[in-house]
Amino acid sequence: MNFLWPQFLWLLAGIPLLVLLYAWLLRRKKKLALRYASLSIVREAMGAGQSVRRHIPPLLFLLALVAMLIAAARPMAVVTLPSNQQTIILAMDVSGSMRATDVQPNRLVAAQEAAKAFLKDLPRHVKVGIVAFAGSAQVAQLPTVNRDDLVTAIDSFQLQRATATGNAIVVSLATLFPDAGIDVSQFGAPSRQRGVPIEQAGKQPKEFTPVTPGSFTSAAIIMLTDGQRTTGVDPIDAAKAAADRGVRVYTVGVGTVDGETIGFEGWSMRVRLDEETLKSVANRTQAEYFYAGTAADLKKVYDTLSSRLTVEKKETEVSALFALGAALLAFLSAGLSLFWFNRIL
Repeated sequence: MNFLWPQFLWLLAGIPLLVLLYAWLLRRKKKLALRYASLSIVREAMGAGQSVRRHIPPLLFLLALVAMLIAAARPMAVVTLPSNQQTIILAMDVSGSMRATDVQPNRLVAAQEAAKAFLKDLPRHVKVGIVAFAGSAQVAQLPTVNRDDLVTAIDSFQLQRATATGNAIVVSLATLFPDAGIDVSQFGAPSRQRGVPIEQAGKQPKEFTPVTPGSFTSAAIIMLTDGQRTTGVDPIDAAKAAADRGVRVYTVGVGTVDGETIGFEGWSMRVRLDEETLKSVANRTQAEYFYAGTAADLKKVYDTLSSRLTVEKKETEVSALFALGAALLAFLSAGLSLFWFNRIL
């Protein structure tokens, strides 16, 4: 535990002095008690139980003083709190390889169902946006708290050719920072050919100061894909752009690592999961990579992400807790003293 004003802890050195003062007062009262004509009557009145009780209220009051002094030093502790995450972008692969059936009933349907279950578990105040990507990336749904609109966008996915994982990250960033002038043309790709909205094409990127990776806690990107990048922006370059803005990119690999041969629009292709790149993207942005080999695995991944993104551990001041504890101890001390002895302390 850390303290913002640790110098106030020196006041705790006065607690032993109070204990010594209390012991001295007890000894002084004992001497005065000897003046009674019959000391046996006094002892009989007090009894063993009364002897113990008389020390409880002062002890509680002493603990209250300790708690107040610690509160004055403004303690800081790492606690689990509701996340202040306000926006999550789901970047979902809709390339032709998502029709593979190694994840039942197929990769796309399993991803859609898991994503919809994920939305149900999120707090209602969290905004979610949808980015669909294949050979290009498009915003399927701008960030919103309306879960029905999000489900409609997820259900409307249509399979396309190619896989542009880097574009998905760039378009997700452009959605999170609409005034920053972010588009794929900054990474060597023509913006209109790579799925960036027309209104964003041609915008000049605004100057910004890079921040610590993972430090932007108001948003996160979750990218789900089943294949290797075949076109568009290098995902590592896109991950660097996300890291410079402090945005975490959680990556989810779905399907088999060895790959599967599938047919699509007259083409035959073998699709493999590029785990190395997905892990690099997650690591560079201080996020995590998850592998989902089955529909059940995919559901577990989204359950895990839901818990990660809705609560967070952070260092925060807990002075109020110590002050509340001190108040409760003081009230209890005074209450017991009044109940047992008809006096306060």
